[in-house]
Amino acid sequence: MMTKSKPWRAAIGTARSIDWMERAALFGSVACMVHCLILPLIIAALPALGTVLAIPESFHVWILGFAVPAAALALIQGRARHGERYPLWLGGVGIAWLAIGALVLGGTMAETPVTVVGSLLLAAAHIANWRLRHAAATPCSG
Repeated sequence: MMTKSKPWRAAIGTARSIDWMERAALFGSVACMVHCLILPLIIAALPALGTVLAIPESFHVWILGFAVPAAALALIQGRARHGERYPLWLGGVGIAWLAIGALVLGGTMAETPVTVVGSLLLAAAHIANWRLRHAAATPCSG
């Protein structure tokens, strides 16, 4: 019996390496959320700390430079394992919100809410992807 070739199955990786990428990408989403929510509160509470912890705007570009390839690799390889599209789409929307918040709305009042929403969407995509991959790897016992 001949199986039909599926181009999205070309992304190959061991379950262990995909788990590592998924965890790294999820950690990046959570770290972004913490950065957006907690750091401004700490700096506002301790004005002297603001001069010590001055974070340049290029920091956001560097974080996006990590988030985009890590999320893409993890979500594409997850898609190859479980076949569902929605984690990939959800992650793409999350990355778009992160990019808009960091690159377009930087320095405005809308930056933090938009990047937090992007981080939450991306984290949800990674959690869904992880669950689907592990469910696909577990044989049915029914």
